[in-house]
Amino acid sequence: MTQTHDVDILISGGGIAGLTAAAAFGTAGFSVQIVDPTPPVTERDAEGSDLRTTAFLQPARELLQTAGLWDRLKDHAAPLQVMRIVDAGGPEPEARIVKDFDANDISDQPFGWNLSNWLLRREMLARLEELETVDLRLGTATTSLFTRTDEARVGLSDDSQTRARLVIAADGRTSPMREAAGIKVQTTRYGQKALALAVTHPIPHCNVSTEIHRTGGPFTLVPLPDYQGQPSSALVWMETSRRAQELFELEDTAFEAAMTRRSASLFGPIKLASRRTLWPIISQSAERLTGQRLALVAEAAHVVPPIGAQGLNMSLGDMRILLELAMASPDTLGDARMLDSYHRRRFAEVKLRVQGIDLLNRASMVSSQPLRNMRAMGLNTLYALAPVRRTLMQMGLGAK
Repeated sequence: MTQTHDVDILISGGGIAGLTAAAAFGTAGFSVQIVDPTPPVTERDAEGSDLRTTAFLQPARELLQTAGLWDRLKDHAAPLQVMRIVDAGGPEPEARIVKDFDANDISDQPFGWNLSNWLLRREMLARLEELETVDLRLGTATTSLFTRTDEARVGLSDDSQTRARLVIAADGRTSPMREAAGIKVQTTRYGQKALALAVTHPIPHCNVSTEIHRTGGPFTLVPLPDYQGQPSSALVWMETSRRAQELFELEDTAFEAAMTRRSASLFGPIKLASRRTLWPIISQSAERLTGQRLALVAEAAHVVPPIGAQGLNMSLGDMRILLELAMASPDTLGDARMLDSYHRRRFAEVKLRVQGIDLLNRASMVSSQPLRNMRAMGLNTLYALAPVRRTLMQMGLGAK
């Protein structure tokens, strides 16, 4: 006989978005089951660990506090006080334009705080272990979805079944729950990949996140706490797929020389502080954010290139709205009216941000010198207009 679990919310996906959702809804008193076929790796240098980082922008901190996560995370976080844009698009990779966007211009807080993904998983799992409202099932996959007006039934790979009032699909860009609901996506492929790794450098970052534009995509160094007594940053280096593969395969000394050159030598000689990982770059958006008893969040709903720390912060925006709607009327959790409201409040903003980041990425990829010069002129023009500059910073944080 099939074992059946009854919960308020089933979360498909145990990545950072899914773990955050489980902590938020579990802390709010909802019964939650979270499943993922692959247990997360929670040690920095273990095989399969996620060496990317996540910059939580200001609006995200309130959700993390609500979920009981911020106190666990804050001591591991590197504040992001300044976002520096560097154009190095001249004949040689040298900084020809440097513009600083300082959080002090719009706030008494940093833009955000940067943390390593493997560490986020470790601390989030520890928080979930504290919550009696959360049933954590790692190594278990979703296999089917059947919905009715009053409930969803989800089949699991351990031959059990879960009945839930709401299913949250946080199961990635190839989301099984989205596929089961028949929701289509629009995908853009750029022919790019991103190298993600940790580095050290002799010149301190001073809590400045630096995005260097030349060709192929941005080269972004985001502050991390010191590593083995050296200033450290997370590097995301976007390039054409062929070039990224070539860089990935270089021996360490040659790769370090390539990093230092591409960085316009702004930080001195850059050294590897982790292994390299390689990720494909796409944009993707779902044609709608809901199905019957189903809400799409995070990469199940939208995928963007790693520019401006927008990806996971868009995901946490999804979570904030869902949690607000659920808390406002717990008895109607997962019903058509709640989900229609979620779609209306998120869909237009998500679409706009996906399109905006797509344009930024295309601008960062240009290789011809005249187009690189136009990009530099555009940066100069936007930065020179103080009201425009402040508005851009507010929009980057997700402010209305």
